Amino acid sequence: MLLFIEQFLNGLQLGLLLFLLAAGLTLVFGIMDMVNLAHGSFYMLGAYFAATFTAMTGHFIGGIVLALIATLLVGMVLEVVAIRRLYGRDHLDHVLGTFGLILFFNELVRLIWGPAGMNLTLPVWLNTAVEILPGVYYSMYRLSIIVVALAVAGLLYLVIMRTRVGMLIRAGASNREMVGALGVNIRVLFTFVFGVGAALAGLAGLMQAAILTAQIGMGENILILAFVVIIIGGIGSIRGAFIASIFVGLVDTVGRAFLPDALGLFLSPAAASTAAPALSSMLIYLAMTLILVIRPEGLFPVNAR
Repeated sequence: MLLFIEQFLNGLQLGLLLFLLAAGLTLVFGIMDMVNLAHGSFYMLGAYFAATFTAMTGHFIGGIVLALIATLLVGMVLEVVAIRRLYGRDHLDHVLGTFGLILFFNELVRLIWGPAGMNLTLPVWLNTAVEILPGVYYSMYRLSIIVVALAVAGLLYLVIMRTRVGMLIRAGASNREMVGALGVNIRVLFTFVFGVGAALAGLAGLMQAAILTAQIGMGENILILAFVVIIIGGIGSIRGAFIASIFVGLVDTVGRAFLPDALGLFLSPAAASTAAPALSSMLIYLAMTLILVIRPEGLFPVNAR
């Protein structure tokens, strides 16, 4: 039971990190009809910015704030300089153009920070364990990731569903031509949404940087899971991204923890430990395939609201 509670929390933490990455991706995809493979680069930049600014200022929270601002600005500048040229073009052009941006950012990071990774040093008050239940201790930092990500998810929901900016974003996701005809500056809206999406990805990356080393290309593998999330949840849907992220995080983490014991009843220990991670990943993609067959628009499509 203790192992299950710990792995459940780890899966929840992974799911919430996926949500931060997928939320910006689904907004950009849903509003701009833009396939942005370079979204994972903001995840990487957030990690490097946080490690750099924290070392420069000697203050953890200050470094995090500066990293978020820097990632937001990079996202907005990139949208104005490069992404804007791809609007209205074929999705293949989006894929080729943003794949080139992945290579650009990877080499840019190599030039600025070097090929070696960077570590984000935690303050003492985060580098401890806290008793969440009698006899059950959990990492304070991982618990803080869950709390911060839930707070950001709640704030994002309020902004999207209860404010004028959120109304414009939802309207743009449903019918951007009509929003433009009503006098809304679509270019400014697109730049804002793209920048916020970049900042959310950067937040996920800097949170992960203290657990894993910030390294070149770190956003590319997790971006695949983010695409799975938005396909399951529904393109453009924040609620769908949240629920699908939690599902994917729990299936991946809990499956990796308990499938070896289950498979060990039929296979040798070595074969079970090898097959369990692959089977956990397969379950996620099988779920995505099932959703595409039964409900191609996702669980919570924007147009259905």
